[in-house]
Amino acid sequence: MITHLNGRLIEKNPTNVVVECNGVGYLVLISLNTFSALGSEESQLIYTKLIVREDAQILYGFKTTEERTMFEQLISVSGIGPNTAMIMLSSLIPEEIAHAIQVEDVKTIQSIKGIGAKTAQRVIIDLKDKMLKLTFSSENMFTQNNTNRFDALTALVSLGFDKKSAEKAIEKVSTGDESVEKLIKDALKIL
Repeated sequence: MITHLNGRLIEKNPTNVVVECNGVGYLVLISLNTFSALGSEESQLIYTKLIVREDAQILYGFKTTEERTMFEQLISVSGIGPNTAMIMLSSLIPEEIAHAIQVEDVKTIQSIKGIGAKTAQRVIIDLKDKMLKLTFSSENMFTQNNTNRFDALTALVSLGFDKKSAEKAIEKVSTGDESVEKLIKDALKIL
């Protein structure tokens, strides 16, 4: 099993990258969150999960071990395949998915393209106990050392706002030491 690749980034696209390790190029499918986190450095460490199917061997890549763990948990749910799990990880960061599962927020999970009400409920039922045991290092740039901004973003997304728009609004109003309530109120004025 291939658990990570440490090599030269040859090609970078929103859905995949090519990483060269000792003269061999590996095509790795990634989420949009991983795409954003990769940056522009040529040398990259990408954590991977190899999925072997009857007709293909597909390598999925993640910038953090937390994202890989969330991917593994999601594909363990009946009805969630690797592609759906990648869509989920492209729509929400692992911390947001874990939080939505822990508080049984069906709307947030259902807001992801391709996830219906029954699948969202199944994800919550199957993973709720497992999510309570997971911890995240918050390596995501948006949430790093700022739980108030993360909580405000989660609240805005659960209210039905687009994640990217909510992030931009919070970025505009945040000076670094506001309460969650103030961030939400100020961001709502912009949205």
